[in-house]
Amino acid sequence: ELIVKVKEPQESEYSLLRSDQILFTYLHLAPDRKQADALIKSGCSAIAYETVTDDKGGLPLLAPMSMVAGRMSIQCGAHFLEISKGGRGQLLGGVPGVPPAKVIIFGGGIVGTNAAKMAVGLGADVYIFDLNPQRLSELDQLFGTSITTLYPTIDIIVSIIIALNGLSHRNDQEPSLISKDLLKFSSIRPPKTKAKINGGIGKSYSRSIVAITA
Repeated sequence: ELIVKVKEPQESEYSLLRSDQILFTYLHLAPDRKQADALIKSGCSAIAYETVTDDKGGLPLLAPMSMVAGRMSIQCGAHFLEISKGGRGQLLGGVPGVPPAKVIIFGGGIVGTNAAKMAVGLGADVYIFDLNPQRLSELDQLFGTSITTLYPTIDIIVSIIIALNGLSHRNDQEPSLISKDLLKFSSIRPPKTKAKINGGIGKSYSRSIVAITA
């Protein structure tokens, strides 16, 4: 029996899963130990959309969700910058006489690229960090002078307004763009407000799991 869903099984559905079933859906197991234990206990064969790869090693079923997540991240970040939401009351694009906010994106993949498109469209001052020089070059070609690409060997810019974690990985080692030593000398402060993207796994800072901070 094949069960095809969009969202991961809910707690009320755990007891309905059986060992003779194949579950095909988005699972996002990394932050959800309870769901992982329930799937193991049921004995079903669970296939996560986000782990399906094509012949080039890409993740075709995760890509559209990553596009949505990247674009939504900036929208959510802008929302939580509002004073009524506990933010600083700053517009991403600024106004005449007031500079735009700085948006720093860690990871230039699908999530990061789509976040950058939204942030650039809103007039923000956008920076993208990535460990892959080739990807940084591709981003330069794509955005031109609309963004600044950076390899993470320098201290973080003082006036960070939004920091987006766009990292993911496919093994047990979590990627870290900013080391503890670098973070110690950086101006990054604990976030006042935050939103998370659960499509991928990873940490931008070696001691933080923040996706968006404001």
